[in-house]
Amino acid sequence: MNAPFPWTRATAESRLEASLERAASDPAAAAVFIKCLEERARRQAKAAAAKDGPLAGTLISVKALFDIAGEVTTSATTVLRNDPPAKTDAPAVARLDAAGGVFVGISNMSEFAYSGLGLNPHYGTPRNPVYPGCAPGGSSSGGAVSVALGLCDIAIGSDTGGSLRIPAAFTGITGFKPTQASVPMAGGKPLSDSLDSFGPMARTVAQCELAWQIMAGHVPAPSTPARTRLVVPANFGFDEIEPQVAAGFEAVRNQLVEAGFEVIEKDLACIDLYQHIPPWQMTSVESRAYYEDHFRASPDQFDSRVHSRMARADELTAVQYRQTLNRRAAFIAAFRDELGDDMLLLPTTPTLPPKIEDLADDGTFNHLNLLALRNPSLANVADACGIALPFSHEGTVLSAMLIAAGGRDQALLASSKAVEEVLTGLS
Repeated sequence: MNAPFPWTRATAESRLEASLERAASDPAAAAVFIKCLEERARRQAKAAAAKDGPLAGTLISVKALFDIAGEVTTSATTVLRNDPPAKTDAPAVARLDAAGGVFVGISNMSEFAYSGLGLNPHYGTPRNPVYPGCAPGGSSSGGAVSVALGLCDIAIGSDTGGSLRIPAAFTGITGFKPTQASVPMAGGKPLSDSLDSFGPMARTVAQCELAWQIMAGHVPAPSTPARTRLVVPANFGFDEIEPQVAAGFEAVRNQLVEAGFEVIEKDLACIDLYQHIPPWQMTSVESRAYYEDHFRASPDQFDSRVHSRMARADELTAVQYRQTLNRRAAFIAAFRDELGDDMLLLPTTPTLPPKIEDLADDGTFNHLNLLALRNPSLANVADACGIALPFSHEGTVLSAMLIAAGGRDQALLASSKAVEEVLTGLS
């Protein structure tokens, strides 16, 4: 099973030590991990030689919102760091451990997973290795950088509005947001019960597929690349798009058509419903339901931008929130019916990663954060699955996104493998 992958049982210990050494000494790796898990990782690496699991010897980073036995689940906050340690691993984490994974460390993230850009004022912001001086993308920032730097093979994280796919896009790797119900949400600190999903980031679709199958409790079975009709929505996803992103996306579309894919452009009727569903209502209200005591008692310990977004829950009545959930349910059904077996093709984000220095102004930060989240959030609100696929165009690292209806994860991965084969030919 390991042949197509860079990890082996025999090299688990040596690769782990190299990763731990680099994490401790390389300035490029600063703020990637909140904590390295040396003791547990060394036990896992030693045991990998005797394991026949599908992930034996795989180096994995675990986002700071997953329970890890004996560790405090902080969600990269200060208000949770004095909580008691978790007694057991989250189910998805336990499955990766049983499959032979080696947990290098607890990866950094935006506080409470509440940002698409990846900044963290408490634990530092991981450095973007592809776009120096730019935001790494969030909220799964540390995980994406751990893969992009080669410290880990797979990073597991969460995606509420693009938090696996945005950092993957910004750092030139692959990020897969599964259908929410496919991976158990137990043992993970929530942001939004409605929108959260757990999934992997890695170098390739095949690596993401393997990690997701294990997290979902499936028997690993690689899919065969398969083509499906791709739909470019004419009425969504292209406003405020940067010229380099637009040019790269057009190159992708042309290359796919040349390779024999059916790619059509049309308006999506369900977007009319989508425009009346503000995702912030779900994230603000639902996060407050979990962290209200901290929100009230310790506002000075929060990232001020996170606290202000949570505060927006006070703008809503219970009736308005319920109406939003009702509209979302109607949209999910309409999206599934309209998309059918087709898949959407979009730029993962309409912009390149912004310079961190440009994000000091709250107004600029808020605008660029919402812009980064705009395209990928569609999949979360639609209870769908989506994947960010890296490519290069004229020397610029970019990302294309596929979205399929909820429950079609395996079909999406198979189609993504076929698209990935085309994207590797771009430069």
